[in-house]
Amino acid sequence: MSNIVILAEKPSQAKAYSDAFSIKKKDKTFIELNPCSIFPNGAVITWGIGHLVELKQPKEYKSEWGTWRLSSLPILPERYEFKVASGKYEQFNAVKRLFKEADIIINGCDVDREGSNIFYSIYHMTGVRGKPIKRLWINSLEVDEVRKGFSNLHDNEKDLLLYSEAKTRQISDWLVGMNGSRLYTLLLQQKGLKDSLSIGRVQSPTTYLIYQRHLEIENFVPKLFYEIEGDFTAANGKYKGKAKIKSEKQEEVQQLLNQHNITGNDTGIIKSVSIKEMRIKSPKLYALSTLQSTANKRWKYSPKKVLDTVQKLYDKKILSYPRTDTQHITENEFAYLTANLESYQDLIENRFSVASKRPSKRYVDGSKVQEHYAIIPTKKVPTRAKIQGLSIEERNIYFEVLNTTLAMFHHDYVYEETKVTTNVNGLDFETVGKTEISKGWKELFNYSSKDNTAKKDENTTQALPKLEKGEKVKSNVKMKEGMTTPPKPYTEGQLISMMKTCGKSVENEEEMEILKEVEGLGTEATRSGIIETIKKHQYIEVKKNIVHITEKGKVLCQSIEGNLLSSPSMTAKWETYLKKIGNGNGTPQAFLGSIAKFINKLIEEVPGQLNAESIQQSIDVVKKVNKNPIAVCPRCKKGSISMKRSFYGCSEYSNGCKQTFPGKLLSKNISEKQVKDLCSKGKTSVIKGFKPKSKEKRKFDAMLILKDDFSIGFEFSKKQFAKK
Repeated sequence: MSNIVILAEKPSQAKAYSDAFSIKKKDKTFIELNPCSIFPNGAVITWGIGHLVELKQPKEYKSEWGTWRLSSLPILPERYEFKVASGKYEQFNAVKRLFKEADIIINGCDVDREGSNIFYSIYHMTGVRGKPIKRLWINSLEVDEVRKGFSNLHDNEKDLLLYSEAKTRQISDWLVGMNGSRLYTLLLQQKGLKDSLSIGRVQSPTTYLIYQRHLEIENFVPKLFYEIEGDFTAANGKYKGKAKIKSEKQEEVQQLLNQHNITGNDTGIIKSVSIKEMRIKSPKLYALSTLQSTANKRWKYSPKKVLDTVQKLYDKKILSYPRTDTQHITENEFAYLTANLESYQDLIENRFSVASKRPSKRYVDGSKVQEHYAIIPTKKVPTRAKIQGLSIEERNIYFEVLNTTLAMFHHDYVYEETKVTTNVNGLDFETVGKTEISKGWKELFNYSSKDNTAKKDENTTQALPKLEKGEKVKSNVKMKEGMTTPPKPYTEGQLISMMKTCGKSVENEEEMEILKEVEGLGTEATRSGIIETIKKHQYIEVKKNIVHITEKGKVLCQSIEGNLLSSPSMTAKWETYLKKIGNGNGTPQAFLGSIAKFINKLIEEVPGQLNAESIQQSIDVVKKVNKNPIAVCPRCKKGSISMKRSFYGCSEYSNGCKQTFPGKLLSKNISEKQVKDLCSKGKTSVIKGFKPKSKEKRKFDAMLILKDDFSIGFEFSKKQFAKK
């Protein structure tokens, strides 16, 4: 009788697995399954709670590494040691006991590199050796898929390579973080910076790319340019056209007008009219990054919110695995999508005529699918009640994925593009018009004109009247003055694309496809986490979806300028080598050796790189922003509250304290004294003139109070009630 133990990554995953079988017993640390055809002797499912095991801290290797001193660098352990994470001993001990009793162990953690890392970190920590290990590899938590997955377990050869890659990434990030953060913090503190800096193998070059965009905008010098535009009146209506000239020299444009004797009101003739039918295929299926980008454009959702939402829909068994970097599916997925087509159409209440049920390589290509396929609906079609039970974010994301999947069965979007050349005294003017013939798949996406793609179409084309070749038209030709515009700051959604392309300018998804091999920053699974990390360390702030570099972020970027920490392409090459380890073509030893050399080089060169005047100026600005602390933080009791840019915050923010106070509340500026009173006394004196958001309500006076959850509330004095 073989004793089978399955390790899930988290309790919710364990429950999803157990839903596919008959449960014999539930315990707080495991679920026991009854015997069945797949497990003739039953099985036990246990779980991690994410990372049960983590890397030891520097002080646990050597006592001198416990203190932040330049003399104790570099921190380069001879071998890397792990420990059970604090507060997780009970679950770890349960897993350890079950592993010891097992004859066969199944890795049922998430089907990605991190899932492999979590499993093997726990397995090695238990001290269990020599047990047969199998890998569950599924893209959906539906009952049928779970049962099929357990019936067709993989061996662990590929899994071990992914573990090797993920563990090497984890150690290299630890090394760069532990050494880089101490090095820069200690050197900059000598220059008067009180804050500590967090340095990261991926987070630092990502912040630097955002800083570069900030500099491009800040240093942009607008320039005047001149064009020639014509307003034309034909027999059937009016239209506009432009001559093929755009120059910074006004005299050059004027000379062209003089050369053609154009006075402004001349007769033109339509030289040519060409009409071409254009067909646009439906968008490619979603990888995580393209879904994050679209959802940010449509609804301003942050990349993390999108990942969290897709994860919830995966846990609810109605979307496939979220952390995928491919936009293709295999014939197997296409088959069930085709079988379910009518049910999906009923769900969106649109029984459109299907263009084809034959797979197209644009969407269905098994050679492009490695670990996971694109994000698509599962076989399980949710009921109306289930849809009603979803949050608004879950509903938006689910239908975005569903409609994009259905679009591949729909007809092309068809329009006529009309190109007109109008000649005025020998000078040609070009006009492009667009006439929609068939909405096709676009009927599935009824978004408002706020959508950026809709705006783009409106700006580049115009509706044209009926025009004939040889037709004479009245023209009103003018020189038009324009001004060059600076590059736009990144939106939070664009950060994902920026990281994938290492900041190469990529304007749309079609161009993204041209970049066949992207050596990006981070991975599909980690990019949103990296963005959250640099937000947490206050290197960037996001206001109305626009990303701004902070003063602290500027200090970081000016400090790392010129070395590899600011080089996205170098970090991308590291990421490429890490992927080679996952494919069996690279070794952890070689990679960690190069990281050790890099750290030694940093320690040698950075002290001489931090003497730039701009760094000192930025430090002075940070000191001004983080001026004298106002009070001890009431929440963590360790940090101090001080004025940031537009709010008051705790100095322990980077260590997890989230205490903040608004700089302005209901149109009233909140003073330092009022914040001090809140922190020390728990309430302010009466503040007059709060202005409610609703226009119908009158202004009111109130005291601010610090509530038990450390948020702010209002309290009204008895005198006010007496007056009323």
